[in-house]
Amino acid sequence: MIDQSDNSEPRVLATEAALAFLDEIRADHPDILFHQSGGCCDGSSPMCYPAGEYRVGETDVKLGEIGGVPFYISGSQFEVWKHTQLIIDVVDGRGGMFSLDNGRERRFLTRSRLFSGGEACAVPAIRT
Repeated sequence: MIDQSDNSEPRVLATEAALAFLDEIRADHPDILFHQSGGCCDGSSPMCYPAGEYRVGETDVKLGEIGGVPFYISGSQFEVWKHTQLIIDVVDGRGGMFSLDNGRERRFLTRSRLFSGGEACAVPAIRT
C-alpha cells in the first residue's frame, strides 16, 4: 500500500453531509474504510466496508482520511486520477451492493476537481 495522505493539499475531502452520514454508519459499524470503486458493478462509487472484511491491496494507494476513516484507491486507478482531488458527498439513492451505505436510501458519491498547477500533489511510482 502506498500512502498519499501526507501531501500538503488533501487528495480526498468530504462534505458536511457526507461526514454526518459517515457518523450514522459508524454508529452501527465503528471500524470502517473506504475504497474508491473502479467501475465494474457499482460505477465509480466510493465503497464503504467494515475494516476487518476488506483487504487493502499491495498496490492500493491511501489518499487520506475523511472523518477519521481511511480512504483508498487502486494503484491503476490512481494513475488515471492522480491530478484529481476527490470530494465525497451524499445523494439520495441506493448504495453499492456490498457497501455499508446500501439500504439507507442515501449513498456516497464522488465528485472531483483537477489540481491547479500551483498545488502540491506529489505522485508516487506505482507498481503494477
